Amino acid sequence: MLCSMSTTTTARKRDHTHWLYLAVIVAVFAGILVGRLAPEFAQSLAPLGTLFVNLIKMMIAPVIFCTIVLGIGSVRAAATVGKVGGLAIGYFLVMSTIALGIGLVVGNLIEPGSGLGLAKAGSGAKYADQAHSAGGTWDFIQNIVPTTLVSSLTAGSVLQALFVALLVGFAVQAMGSAGEPILRGVGLLQKLVFRILSMILWLAPIGAFGAIANVVGRTGWNAVVQLATLMIAFYLTCLVFVFGILGVVLRLVSGLSIMKLCRYLAREYLLIVATSSSESALPRLIAKMEHAGVEKTTVGVVVPTGYSFNLDGTAIYLTMASIFIADAMGKPLSLSEQVGLLLFMIVASKGAAGVTGAGLATLAGGLQSHRPELLDGVGLIVGIDRFMSEARALTNFSGNAVATLLIGTWTKTVDADRTREVLDGKVPFDETTMVDDDHGSPSEPDPKPVVA
Repeated sequence: MLCSMSTTTTARKRDHTHWLYLAVIVAVFAGILVGRLAPEFAQSLAPLGTLFVNLIKMMIAPVIFCTIVLGIGSVRAAATVGKVGGLAIGYFLVMSTIALGIGLVVGNLIEPGSGLGLAKAGSGAKYADQAHSAGGTWDFIQNIVPTTLVSSLTAGSVLQALFVALLVGFAVQAMGSAGEPILRGVGLLQKLVFRILSMILWLAPIGAFGAIANVVGRTGWNAVVQLATLMIAFYLTCLVFVFGILGVVLRLVSGLSIMKLCRYLAREYLLIVATSSSESALPRLIAKMEHAGVEKTTVGVVVPTGYSFNLDGTAIYLTMASIFIADAMGKPLSLSEQVGLLLFMIVASKGAAGVTGAGLATLAGGLQSHRPELLDGVGLIVGIDRFMSEARALTNFSGNAVATLLIGTWTKTVDADRTREVLDGKVPFDETTMVDDDHGSPSEPDPKPVVA
């Protein structure tokens, strides 16, 4: 008699998380409905979205710490990490410049603010103060070093966590075999962190409902309709950048499809849309890139660094928003002013990365420094900034995902066959643990029937 071996212990656990993301979609539409029908009540729901994003941010530093320590500590050649980091920074600078240029061209072609006459007083000074509170370049560099090793995991600074993780990773690496128990301990800690994160993600529908309801209740549809040209142009520009520029580069360098990559990261995109923050998907991007065959070292260096330096969507936003404000207020920027102002903003955005409303803060700070008379124009786009921030976050996220695969290809730290299998859907991502114990190895075949 043929008896099939029970596969309950070897088969992958049933993935129920699709219900979670369906619930997120329902929550978004419910939030829009509540925002329209009961705007005052909807605005009171804002803490729900804030609490969820804060829960996600709470996990970012531990995720980065564990990932980088494991990635660097398990590599015997420190030069590998240095090569990855150097390539990443160089690539980020090139892509940010390209993004800036695209936004500049589109903004000058469509001139969305021309003749609108929407100038309002106020709002700009507040955001400028936020940007200036972040300090200059030297303050930015100084703040990378935390007060203590432990404070780097509690201060909420991605760069501080990255800096300490690099130190610990290289120290463990230098210890050789004596550091292996530490690596095992960090590996267990990583599993714990990802399990906590998977629990938190079940609160995503509540967070999405509160955030969307608050936005619609606060701004209504007037602001969106009034500035629809800018929004549509910005979204289309981001799409061109992701599927045109990034897609072509990814195909030429790695031979991979940007469409398949986006499909693989679909749930992360939905999470970003719901929270309007790419940080909410950072831990999942780390886990998914490792699952896709990129070595831990490359993922651990490229992804966290990219979240502070690879801000393609923000570059496009700053470009188009500056041109829009100048045109809307009847004080257009000359080409030289545009280039000078926007180059300043790209640098300043690094210092404002930890500031609430970083996009508006950087925009206001740059305008105040170069064209103070345009500062009050920041109030023009406050009403739709929340909607535009989604496109910024999605573009930044896509840029970091592509960068990880490109840097992995250039440094030969990616398993190309594994990546293709994952993007083709042949090796599903484990939504339960978000950790691959057999990372990089082929998936085990299903057990064959055994003759009893």
